[in-house]
Amino acid sequence: MDTTNSTIKGKAYEYACVLALQDLVSPIREIEIVENESLEIAKARYDNDIAEQDKSDMLLSARSGIQAIIEMEPKIIEDDNDRLTISLQPDSVATKLGDIRDVLIIRRELSWEIGVSVKHNHAALKHSRLSARLDFGNVWFGVPCSQTYFNEIAPIFAKLKTLKDNGELWRNLPDKEASVYVPLLNAFVSEFNRLNGSGSITADLVKYLLGSNGKDYYKLIHNNNHTATIMPFNLFGTLNQTTDATQPIIIIPEIELPTRIIEMTFKENSKTTVILTMNNGWSISFRIHNASSKVETSLKFDIQLQSKPEDIFYINREW
Repeated sequence: MDTTNSTIKGKAYEYACVLALQDLVSPIREIEIVENESLEIAKARYDNDIAEQDKSDMLLSARSGIQAIIEMEPKIIEDDNDRLTISLQPDSVATKLGDIRDVLIIRRELSWEIGVSVKHNHAALKHSRLSARLDFGNVWFGVPCSQTYFNEIAPIFAKLKTLKDNGELWRNLPDKEASVYVPLLNAFVSEFNRLNGSGSITADLVKYLLGSNGKDYYKLIHNNNHTATIMPFNLFGTLNQTTDATQPIIIIPEIELPTRIIEMTFKENSKTTVILTMNNGWSISFRIHNASSKVETSLKFDIQLQSKPEDIFYINREW
């Protein structure tokens, strides 16, 4: 799926989640849906850009995923007189504040809220980029990259600029792994290890990769295999609260975060992926790839949770 189509379906799925919440909760308590630009965009994508079968699938998926979240969050349907507020957040809160929650579920009278990060058919943590000028160290964990790193990557991106100016396509570069991916990843790994050696970056890196910004959240993934995947990220112990009368049906443990980076190395027999290994059972993969058929002057990472502590679990619900 191309990036544009993926973005459209992601926005449409956000609106499907709003509809599912409204459908499941409105028989129990009053619902307020915040009318903002984010809601307008998501609704327009759902109404105008999605085939009828996809709409039906998204609604079934969203309903099954939201039902699972309700089983972990009884405050959503607690029998009370206050209003439940549903709000979609703009993308800018993720880019500027690191808050990746798309859907907020709020009870203002209790000063209580939970957030849901909505994904359509992918489970990536991030899609971060590398370029000739982008300082990944400063953006990811607040430690600037060295001039040595920028000197190492300059010839690679200069070559890409020439190819881009000539309108070259990636498929016409038979040596792209050897001439672009491997040297760029070598420079990236060397700089990452250099920055890690200069001081503790683990906490800020995890905060960036998980997109928490100090907030716990659920990740809800629509899968094309007729399942919805729900992953709780209970990093700070605020999820899974009981009510005066009800315990959650599903109990979520608090996650033990990594405190130390062990190593970052190439994945065995791979020229496109490096693996970051940390303590407490965490490892994260960084796969570099071109996000367009045409050569561009930046490359994108597909960053995935490779292994995780037992405290992070996921639920698959069929729809």
